[in-house]
Amino acid sequence: MECTSTNKVMIQPTQDSFFTIFVNFLKLGCMAFGGPIAHLAYFRQAFIVDKKWLTEQQYADLIALCQFLPGPASSQAGMALGYYRGGFLGSIVAWAGFTLPSSLLLLAAAYGFTQYSDDLPHGVIHGLKLAALAVVVQAFWGMAKQLCFDRIRQSIMVGSALILLWISEAWAQFAVIFFAGIIGFIFFKSDAPAVDTTAPQPFAKSKGAFLCALFIGLLFLLPWLATTSAAAQVADIFYRTGSFVFGGGHVVLPLLETEAVGYAQMTEDVFLAGYGLTQAVPGPLFTFSTFLGAFMSPDGQTSWSLAILATIALFLPGFLLVIGFLPFWEHLKRHTHIRSALSGINAAVVGLLLAALYDPIWTSSIKDVKDVGFALVAWLLLSQWKCPPWLLVALSASLYPLIA
Repeated sequence: MECTSTNKVMIQPTQDSFFTIFVNFLKLGCMAFGGPIAHLAYFRQAFIVDKKWLTEQQYADLIALCQFLPGPASSQAGMALGYYRGGFLGSIVAWAGFTLPSSLLLLAAAYGFTQYSDDLPHGVIHGLKLAALAVVVQAFWGMAKQLCFDRIRQSIMVGSALILLWISEAWAQFAVIFFAGIIGFIFFKSDAPAVDTTAPQPFAKSKGAFLCALFIGLLFLLPWLATTSAAAQVADIFYRTGSFVFGGGHVVLPLLETEAVGYAQMTEDVFLAGYGLTQAVPGPLFTFSTFLGAFMSPDGQTSWSLAILATIALFLPGFLLVIGFLPFWEHLKRHTHIRSALSGINAAVVGLLLAALYDPIWTSSIKDVKDVGFALVAWLLLSQWKCPPWLLVALSASLYPLIA
């Protein structure tokens, strides 16, 4: 790290090698089952608790930013973490490492689709869900102690969770965070957290503004180019979809169904089968685009090039926005009023984690007393015996089928 002033620490892009960043995220990409909230929990354990890349407060602030922006929040958090460790290229290799395992699996599934059985190994998948439950419980517990330490913050946390459990639409998540920020602005002016002057600072605002302008420019340019080729049309479909997704990966499904079904080979049956396969692989749900893109060649052939194009196009809006907004976010959150609002937002983020802990993670994982016992043992191994998350995932996948 290179200091440029008494209060500003500039990022050192070579602090971690790009290969190291890639490998760290590749490991998580191979085991990150459980959806975006679970992914954020895996990131917290690996990069905040174990490696201490950021503080708990900085990580919560980053999650708040990702929740405000369209795109896959967990992948955007990973991109930003990669940026903080390796600059612009670090964010790209972080995304590539986290995304590659599930993209390759879904691309292979697309090529061998006609030979796939409808029956997935339920015992293995269920064991992975229980491992994800333990990881999320651990993340919730740690973040609640750190960020919800008084009755007002705890009230925001519980109230946010109840609202999100009652209203499942994506807009509710944005509304909860917005009003939690207002509550924080009103109640936490006197005790807003102090600025952490050791926090890494991103690039100049002019570069951030360029990335945001590029996001808008592509949003208008790609529909115009869509008439020129099949590749441009695929890029337009997935880029537009990625630009209007709030609330996590699952929200992308109805948008993609509207845009993709009926194009080339993409039938409703293929779409639903691909969605089922996406639930069985680790990593971000947005890699569903890899599977869909492979079937969108007008010549009727499975296309790996369109699969790659669709994947990049769906993730690109979120990438441009989160990296583009970082310099503005780092500046804004240093103001007293903004930090006060962030105190409320951080409590709401913990409430978001609590709501997701119940639905969909608990509801899809806990079927009987046996599952409760398995999840408790998994949590004990993770929290008290310091079992690495990757080992916990491997043990859960291999041992649960034996008792299923």
